[in-house]
Parts: sequence; C-alpha cells; structure tokens
Amino acid sequence: MSALLPVYDRDLVIVSGKGSRVTDKEGRSYLDFAAGVGVNGLGYGDRKVLSAIRKQAGRMIHSSNLYHNEPASALAERLVALAFPAKVFFCNSGTEAVEGCIKFARRIGRGQGRTELVAFERSFHGRTLGSLSLTWTERYREPFGPLVPGVRFCPWDDLTAAAVAIGPRTAAVFVEPVQGEGGVRVAPVEFLRGLADICRDAGALLVSEEVQCGLGRTGKLFAYEHAALRPDMVTLAKPLGGGLPLGAILVREEIASPIAVGDHGSTFGGNPVAAAAAMAVLDRLTSHGFLAKVEKRARALRRGLNALARKHPAVVQVRSLGLIVGVELKGPAGPVVKGLREHGVLATKAGDNVLRLLPPLVIKQKDIREFLEALDAVLQAGAGSAGAEPAASKGTGGAVA
Repeated sequence: MSALLPVYDRDLVIVSGKGSRVTDKEGRSYLDFAAGVGVNGLGYGDRKVLSAIRKQAGRMIHSSNLYHNEPASALAERLVALAFPAKVFFCNSGTEAVEGCIKFARRIGRGQGRTELVAFERSFHGRTLGSLSLTWTERYREPFGPLVPGVRFCPWDDLTAAAVAIGPRTAAVFVEPVQGEGGVRVAPVEFLRGLADICRDAGALLVSEEVQCGLGRTGKLFAYEHAALRPDMVTLAKPLGGGLPLGAILVREEIASPIAVGDHGSTFGGNPVAAAAAMAVLDRLTSHGFLAKVEKRARALRRGLNALARKHPAVVQVRSLGLIVGVELKGPAGPVVKGLREHGVLATKAGDNVLRLLPPLVIKQKDIREFLEALDAVLQAGAGSAGAEPAASKGTGGAVA
C-alpha cells in the first residue's frame, strides 16, 4: 500500500520519457497526448532544457528571495519583452499565480473599495481556497466551504450578463481564453474584446488566465493575442519551467505601483534552476518557425478528428485552438481514455464527457496518425457512445457567499 495520500486515481508508474513518449516500470511505451497535463510542452528530455538545468544546478540551486538571482531577473525581462510593459512575480504553480492575482487585484483596488471577483461558468482556476473560489464546478468547491466571499459567476460568452455583474466593486475579472478543465471551450474573439471593453468602462482589471492555454499551446505565444488584447494581468505556469515547478504573474506596469514590499511572497518563486529552464523553453518557443509548426500540427490533428467525427456518431463536437483540443462525446469519456491507454496512448478528460488532448508542441505527424488510428479503434469498439451517461456538473450560477 502506498504511503501517498489517495487524492489521485492512478495506477501507472512512469519511469522515463523521451520526445512525445513515456515508458512505465514494466517497460511499456506510451504516446503521451496529455503531456503532463500540459506541462511538457517540449516533450520529454529536450536537450537544451536539460543543459540549462544541469549548468545552473552546478552553479546554484537556491538563493532565497532576500536577494536577486540572475536567471530569474533575466526571465522577467524576457517575459516583459515578449508580452507588454509589466512587473513580474514568480511563484511555483498555476494555482499560486491565480492566488497572487486575487491579492494584487484587491490591493490595487483597495482605495476604491473594489473587493469582488468575477469568473465564468465551467471555469477552473485551481484548488487553493482563493483559486477554488473562482472555480465553477460545485463538486470541487462544496467540501471546502465557506470559500472566499464576493465571487460572481457569469454565463460563458454572454456580454450582457457580464455587464450586469461587473461594477464599481469589481476588483478583477478572470477569464481563460480557452477553458481547459471546463471542456476545452474557446472564447470567441468578440467575447474577449467585449469583456475588455466592459472592464475598462467599469474600472475593473482583466486577468487573462493562461496557465493551461498559454506559451504556444494555441499557436501563439500568449492566448490573449488571438483577440489582440492587452490584459491587466496574465497568469502563466505549466510549460513555463520545462517540467520544473514555476509560475508567473505579469502585472501591467502602469497599475502595479500600489504593490509594495511585504504585500506578497514565495519562498521558492523564481528558483534559479527553474528560471534557467524557462529561458531555454522561451528560446525554443520563439525560435524561427516554431509556432508555425504548432499550427501546422494542429491543423492535421483537427482534420483527422473531424474525419472521425463524421465516421462515429459518438462524437458530438470537436473544439480546439492550436494543440489544446476537446472531443465532446455522447457518453462518458472515461472508457475512451481507458481504451486509448490499452492502445498505448495516454490522454485525459475534461469533465465527464470530453476527451481532452494536450500533446507536446513538438508532436510529430506520424504520432498524430498513430493517435488517430488508436482513437478510431476505440470509438469503433463502442466507447464514448451514449448509455450510462453521468449527470452534468452543477455550478453555483450566481453570487457566492
């Protein structure tokens, strides 16, 4: 029996990985279309990332945030140069990045009495108490109440409802340009632009929550670029550290001045080894033609999935932006995930009936073909069809106490 607290449902032991494949302790190889739930954007064992980690680990692993360290300072400058004029805070994960945004938004809006937060139906922002308060799915929230007060949830892609919810007490609005855990729902460009207008008119901050969909996943470096926005804050994490724990918050420079010494902190945030790895990740993501290749691979995967949707009645809809993909099914997605694993492919769910695909950004065309063949066989065997379909998750649908 494992000494680990049983908060995960798992039985596979992964011992190594290379490229887009991992190997378990029994020696079986799997094509990974989950990529560490989006963390391994460059796959496993990227040569330049490993070199950066080894080099920095030989110099210094940790120095504490009582002092500057060169890799973190360089990474902050790089992110600002790639995004917009901003101040950067480093943490260790996506949920910590969201927590920091909550605090920063309230600190910035304190003089105006802005304490309320707005998020959207099917949102997922993390599992700490603050980020959980912005997460819509009730089964995640209910066991841990009472949560942070003053949170409102709006319907997805409903600007009329958003305009009602966002007002003079709203500190910040959190939106995922692509909802990952919420079923891979892509925010329409008009919705994001309208939301930015509402926030600007109301004096509320707009947070582009890109923990899962940022850093090349959608075919652009930042997902907000699809709508030509400049948000007030951006959250980054998952692929940033190349597999090491690292999260970041970008706060638009002209609004950051209220945040002062002692307002927030993170013992390990901006760890020099993780920051060095992140610089190597950004080098790769911004190299000539890399994002164009992501879009090319995404088109090939989408074409193949659309063909399977025409062939198999179990497929309701294929949703995607770049290489974040959701395949909505008539029945539960669990049997499809299980069937894929039996065919040597790892994938995940997003809710009860959506197969979520997050392949490494360096996935090869032959790997896409292998995956499509496996999914075809699994659907042909009847997985994903209607039957004992679980009830839909319930949200709060309004203000949260």
